[in-house]
Amino acid sequence: MMLSLYRSATFLLAPMISLYLKRRMARGKEDPIRFSERLGVAGKERADGPLIWLHGASVGESLSMLPLIDRLQKDHPSAAILVTTGTLTSAKLMAERLPQGALHQYIPVDRAPYVRRFLDHWKPDMVLWFESDFWPNMICEIARRKMPLVLINGRISAESFEGWQKAKGMIAQLLRRFSLCFGQAEEDCRRLETLGASNTACVGNLKFASAPLPADPEELLRLEQAFNGRPRWVAASTHEGEETLIAAVHTNAKKKHPGLLTLIAPRHPERGDAIAAQLRAQGLEVAQRSKNERLGMSTDVYLTDTLGEMGLWFTLCPIVFIGKSLVHHGGQNPLEPAKMDCAILHGPGMRNFEYIAGRLRDSSASLEVADHNRLTETLLKLLDDPDTVSRLAKAAKAIAEAEAGVVDRLMERLDPVFPESLQRDGS
Repeated sequence: MMLSLYRSATFLLAPMISLYLKRRMARGKEDPIRFSERLGVAGKERADGPLIWLHGASVGESLSMLPLIDRLQKDHPSAAILVTTGTLTSAKLMAERLPQGALHQYIPVDRAPYVRRFLDHWKPDMVLWFESDFWPNMICEIARRKMPLVLINGRISAESFEGWQKAKGMIAQLLRRFSLCFGQAEEDCRRLETLGASNTACVGNLKFASAPLPADPEELLRLEQAFNGRPRWVAASTHEGEETLIAAVHTNAKKKHPGLLTLIAPRHPERGDAIAAQLRAQGLEVAQRSKNERLGMSTDVYLTDTLGEMGLWFTLCPIVFIGKSLVHHGGQNPLEPAKMDCAILHGPGMRNFEYIAGRLRDSSASLEVADHNRLTETLLKLLDDPDTVSRLAKAAKAIAEAEAGVVDRLMERLDPVFPESLQRDGS
């Protein structure tokens, strides 16, 4: 019933959806050059031969695709690879990180005409759907065309699970359209089964298979010189409301460590100007990277409001705080700094990465802080204790490398699902 209502609403409310998209465009949340892709109009030609389509909502999902894309290109060299995401930041990241031969498009808005236009053009032979971005019109149309559809790295948080319980009939109808549902962890599989998935499995979390983030060697050397040996840490992927807390942490910690340099890498770099103004209003001297502002010995905060450079900050900073966790919005991926020899701190709000955060916490490979006051205390202890920093970093790296074989296990289970068009060249 709810699925039918949703599909009818997306048809009847077309003018309101168009208005919504125009407002997103005005706020800089849509790509004006490639906006037609959001309406299902292809921005590129489809190559002849089989095509594997992978979809993930945003940055985290798209990064977890990369090891699988490498393997798919190796095992199925005749197949084209199409990747779709829905955000500007993920599109920019994919432009930098996708291997040669793989294409990126924006996912069309979930209206039937846009969905059909997209599928009519791309005609995927196989669809790999990442995590939890369930779009009803798209999923139903894929199933209607009998295209093999597999959920990869499926994640159902406790909050999402509770929410879907109120629309159990709808989610059950969607999940039954997947040939296979791979959960990130056994708990995700249990929740998927409870919600209606009929064929679930857990082979591990693809986020564990991601390569360490890249860092430009020349820029690394230049920044190392600019930092001039100062004690430093980075607050990574912060969200609105956290930067002022990080500023307070810096102000208090600086009393004991006058040379302290705090790096803040906001999850959404377009907020850079607003963050810089907030920090300066708190009396801090800020150097904003997006504006090439000079980083001096008196700089309190280096605001790294750029994309695709997180590998630099994890390489340069031995202590990392995971953003989105003090404001209880679910946290960000702690495996990225774990792979790069960093000691990891995070707040209590890590529900989006509860399995990974739990693994780290249970192995004494990370430290949880209740609020910004506890963050200040913990940071000061780590600044004074490099041995503990090294121990935490070593333990975190061991956890990050614990599931290195996840791609092999996933491909073993996926092979029988590939259609004939993708089995001709084999592995």
